Amino acid sequence: MTVPLDEVDIQLLTALQEDADRTNVELARLAGLSPAATLHRVRRLKESGVIRVIRADVDPAAAGFPLQMYVTATLARHDPRSSRVFDDLIRSVPQIVAAVNVAGETDYILTVVARDVSELQGVLAGLATRGGQRLVTYLRLEEIKPPSRLPLAPVTAPARRSSARRSSARRSSARRSARRSQDPARAPDRE
Repeated sequence: MTVPLDEVDIQLLTALQEDADRTNVELARLAGLSPAATLHRVRRLKESGVIRVIRADVDPAAAGFPLQMYVTATLARHDPRSSRVFDDLIRSVPQIVAAVNVAGETDYILTVVARDVSELQGVLAGLATRGGQRLVTYLRLEEIKPPSRLPLAPVTAPARRSSARRSSARRSSARRSARRSQDPARAPDRE
């Protein structure tokens, strides 16, 4: 469900996406609100689910995970129990740092980090024994575009025709009707 956002909400969200470590006072100054009003707005955005979590963006390689992989997984069976078992495994493996269920040729796209090849093999073996029939691994070579902020913008109502434009359209329609009725070729027979 979409949560309605006004311009102040969008200013706050944009600022937090740029730097989630901003203080409430900085946010208040940016939004032109009091610190109390800003705190209330940010809490409302969190409670409504617009802001899911505020976290640090840690570089996997710098933190000791030089292998960063994308794994596509196709399940052997597509019943609720098999999906639940696989989902539970995904949630329990710390090396799987992100996962999405998708439609298409594959069922899941996973983001996996590992300290070495043997750690990666352990993750893949676990996936295979819990229902992953086809696992395709892609080694991440370089990040071209890091996850970026959402392109938030105020939602505008559809433009309504001005009353002058509506009147002009009505007059044009009336003129066309009058011309048709005066044209002898289009006039109905009156005999």
